[in-house]
Amino acid sequence: MSKAPELNPAFFGKVAVLFGGDSAEREVSLKSGTMVLEALRGAGVDAHGFDPAQRPLEDLSREGFGCVFIALHGRHGEDGTVQGALELLGIPYTGSGVLASALAMDKMRTKLLWRGAGIATPAYEQLDQHTDAEALVRRIGLPIMVKPACEGSSIGMSKVRRAEDLAGAYALAARHDSIIIAEQFIDGIELTAGVLDNVPLPLIRLETPRDFYDYEAKYISDDTRYILPCGLPADAERVLQGEALRAYASLGCRGWGRVDFLLNREGRPFFLEVNTSPGMTDHSLVPMAARHMGLSYPDLCLRILALARHGAASLGGNDQRSGQGAHVE
Repeated sequence: MSKAPELNPAFFGKVAVLFGGDSAEREVSLKSGTMVLEALRGAGVDAHGFDPAQRPLEDLSREGFGCVFIALHGRHGEDGTVQGALELLGIPYTGSGVLASALAMDKMRTKLLWRGAGIATPAYEQLDQHTDAEALVRRIGLPIMVKPACEGSSIGMSKVRRAEDLAGAYALAARHDSIIIAEQFIDGIELTAGVLDNVPLPLIRLETPRDFYDYEAKYISDDTRYILPCGLPADAERVLQGEALRAYASLGCRGWGRVDFLLNREGRPFFLEVNTSPGMTDHSLVPMAARHMGLSYPDLCLRILALARHGAASLGGNDQRSGQGAHVE
């Protein structure tokens, strides 16, 4: 990992932790943001909670905030929307910029880009109410994962084992988005790679007795297994970390994030998505991986914050050539 920028709490000035919001992931965001806020305050940072569902973002400028830690998940927090608003306000923020956030939030466009870049991702098709279920099964096979293109935390997601169940899975996903993906199920190992300052963190292997790693398995259940070290040979893990970093960088992501993928029975990775504002709860994966390599939760929060604040300060504010405004990692 590159040399850490200055971590003196006074360096950050007045910091807003954005949490809550109006997405389907509001409750998870509140948990993430509360933990981040407590960690930053405990480290001596002048940090304040800020819920954009309850206050206008212009208050950030009016109240003199010098930096924002984005702990929002889902729509309007992880999709480039709030990032664009902060660019216009000239306030540095954590995580990826506008374009990378928008691309990563949209699983359909992520897949299109990855295919063009030669990054393996499960076969998929866009699903609608007129899709011929039997024909789709012939093309993709069973089971099929059905998911909204622009939701996180497995919200609206189903595992379909019979063609006749496809319509119900589509209806569930369509409650959350107008673009629905039918994706080939990859039988194998589920892995995740956190990324911090362009360096991949140790891989975590995920196992759940549930049908798949759904919302309950992620945030509620105590029987989800997080295997760290992941159990793969060290050389194999390094190769997969490198592939995960390539998938992350191909979208233009910076600062920090998390890459989710599956390893099939032949040992080939298939990439699913990049999270540009990952969870920071007591069940969350990036803090778990950071802790494994000796980085405490408060130190992780400081490093994430420093990547936004230090970059903006070192360039003296806006850099129009980069297209990133006040936000440069």
